[in-house]
Amino acid sequence: MRVPNSVVLPVGTHVDCCREEEVEEKRRDIMAKITAMLMERKSNLAHFINNLEGSEEPEFYMDQWERLKEMENCTLTILNLVAVNCTDHHDIKKLEATILEHVKNEELFPEVVRVLPPIYRQVEAAIIDIAQSEEVADHGMMDLQYLLSKLSQYKHLANLGRELLQDILRYLHRIGLVVWYEEIKHLESTVFLQPTFLITMFKLLVRYRLVQQLESIS
Repeated sequence: MRVPNSVVLPVGTHVDCCREEEVEEKRRDIMAKITAMLMERKSNLAHFINNLEGSEEPEFYMDQWERLKEMENCTLTILNLVAVNCTDHHDIKKLEATILEHVKNEELFPEVVRVLPPIYRQVEAAIIDIAQSEEVADHGMMDLQYLLSKLSQYKHLANLGRELLQDILRYLHRIGLVVWYEEIKHLESTVFLQPTFLITMFKLLVRYRLVQQLESIS
């Protein structure tokens, strides 16, 4: 919801635990809840913005107003939910085919038709090589300047500059190969070469109904 022009593909698992009619019922229920959630978000943002604009001294809240307006302009495309049985190889291949079909959709992903300079592919291949090397820790966190120095050790990347590397990292971040939070001051100098590590961390920290779970503990 906070990433501009996001595209989300909901995936429902454990189809093998449901009857066929239940799967369709749950699919409709989930999509309806997502639609309701997005409508509530839009309504809440409009409410907060109106409150700030109607305050006695709105100039004091300009930063908050700008952040809310940015969030209001973040479009979010929700694709139809795909239901899969994770124990069935055929279903996994079906999910893979669906993802590829959406990714090749130029309306959803304009980047698909972008022609990249050869150095983008060269840096991408080098980063994959570095990420898989034994000297890189499992978490894959690396200082941006150190990453530049490592890449510069490759003969064909000896003249790679920091500015060009940052442009390439923005592209690699968009396609999901690395994660680089350049807009966050405390993280702008850190590149995550193993996005799956972050996913594992988020799964531990960000949980459905976490507050209620914590409050239920005596």
